[in-house]
Amino acid sequence: MTRWLIVALVPSLMLMVGGRANGQTTSLAGVIDFHVHSGPDSRPRSVSDLEVARIAKRAGMRGLVFKNHFTMTADRAWLAMQEVDGIEIFGGVALNHAVGGLNAEAVRQLVAFSGGRGKVVWLPTFDAEFWMTRAGDPGEFIPVMVGGRPDPALGEIFDLIAEHDLVLAMGHSSPAEVVALIPEARRRGVRKILVTHGLGQQPSTEQLAAMVEQDAIIELVWLAIQNGEFALADYAAAIRTFGARHFLLSSDLGQAMSPLHTDGLVAFMEGLRAEGIGDADIDLMIRRNPARLLGLDR
Repeated sequence: MTRWLIVALVPSLMLMVGGRANGQTTSLAGVIDFHVHSGPDSRPRSVSDLEVARIAKRAGMRGLVFKNHFTMTADRAWLAMQEVDGIEIFGGVALNHAVGGLNAEAVRQLVAFSGGRGKVVWLPTFDAEFWMTRAGDPGEFIPVMVGGRPDPALGEIFDLIAEHDLVLAMGHSSPAEVVALIPEARRRGVRKILVTHGLGQQPSTEQLAAMVEQDAIIELVWLAIQNGEFALADYAAAIRTFGARHFLLSSDLGQAMSPLHTDGLVAFMEGLRAEGIGDADIDLMIRRNPARLLGLDR
């Protein structure tokens, strides 16, 4: 089955890039997708790095951030930009077992690689204690808290993130861990903090408020809507409660049976508009906030 047929089997997402809903054209011009999965990968992916870069470029998007749970992506981002010009592509590293866990050297190499495309450090995702415990996975997890305090190994990692003005993304940490880790990251000079698919770990209203008060950006991903974990009304309510300036919209797509990233983003924007979220707020969350995190707003 081709990826195009897979997309066609999802009626609610049968949208052209820059397609139409309710008679209104939705443009992806200037949009940055901060959460892009693509191949090669050890998990099935719908498109390769080069394919998604070409698709995004044709749609007029400004940029992409490649995310892989098991390998660094800054080098892949640089290579993709050699083949697809006119689009900004960045990468990062997720601190799972495959790169040594809470390994400062992995961050050091991320920023040392030629091309300068390494911008994001995700705390453990699939190897996070919260994620594995919730999934009933009996394997070895990577703790970010020890005895109620941030793991000492995070000190050097936060220092490197601060020194190189990287984005600290919270991975699959629990809401309580996120709230506890942000002050330590701030104390060490980290300026840019993203709470990875921020509602997915089911934070309380109080925990979300604490994250926002500490000036973290909360990521909302289309994949969770597609999978039925949340409704667009849930996202819209959070945006209205805390303000669009505290949120970022991304696709989290690239799974083998998922729509294309661009189709998901169009559906995301149209869906939020239908929930009463204004174009200026959508622009802030899908263009301006990701640009600021990536240093493209200068």
